[in-house]
Amino acid sequence: MVTAMGMIISTMTIMNMIPGMITSTAITTGIPMTTDDLTLNPAGLMRLMTWLSPSFPVGAYTYSHGVEYAVEDGRVTSADSLINWVEGVLEFGAGRIDAVLFCAAWRAARAGDEAALFDIGVEADCWRGTSEMALEATAQGRAFVSTMQKVWGDGMITRWANAMREDDRLPSYPVAVGIAAAHFEVPLRDALTAYLHAMAANLVSSAVRLVPLGQTDGVRSLSSLDGAVSVAVDHAMQAELSDLGAAAPMVDWTSMKHETQYTRLFRS
Repeated sequence: MVTAMGMIISTMTIMNMIPGMITSTAITTGIPMTTDDLTLNPAGLMRLMTWLSPSFPVGAYTYSHGVEYAVEDGRVTSADSLINWVEGVLEFGAGRIDAVLFCAAWRAARAGDEAALFDIGVEADCWRGTSEMALEATAQGRAFVSTMQKVWGDGMITRWANAMREDDRLPSYPVAVGIAAAHFEVPLRDALTAYLHAMAANLVSSAVRLVPLGQTDGVRSLSSLDGAVSVAVDHAMQAELSDLGAAAPMVDWTSMKHETQYTRLFRS
């Protein structure tokens, strides 16, 4: 199946037939797919609101995830085309990848399996289609870990980040947030929903400035993405690392083109 924009292939069978396409791997962590037996309490809710707030210093507002070139190339020109584009990112692109990594990290952290967390961090390091998307994931991951250490002190997230550094790797943002959520006993579904909603909100915010769209159209677009966020959460919570795969070639292409775009406001 192809979206109305002709940009995202949704069938994994087709995806695996395309040369050079990112395909699923056979890596597993051995972490059981436990049910989420936690209940979101006011403290956990406030943690999520703090971590994923625009005021949390990860610099999310500086990344457009290829949207800047998509606007330049006439692929995102309205609220409808923006919604279609972000739905593709969530269901078939980085949203899909991040969500599965997030779940794996949350479960490994809950189980106290730091060896598995290292493997998940390495896996996350491999799942970026372009240099700018790698920067987007690791720069935010490093900033998130640094702020967590300064505000909430050292813990599992510090040991994980140190292990990544010793292997000459940087922490990936979805893995870092998943570890933090598990450590503070924030339920997986709530944490992942907030994470993906924040991702969608950031892409919408970039389009509001670039298209430009009015604030009302921006809010309307974000509201229309509720279903896509829920679908992505449901898929990720039933998936394992061996199910990782993406089919968003146009998103990767816009990210590559953005690297040499003449006038840029964003880092990706």
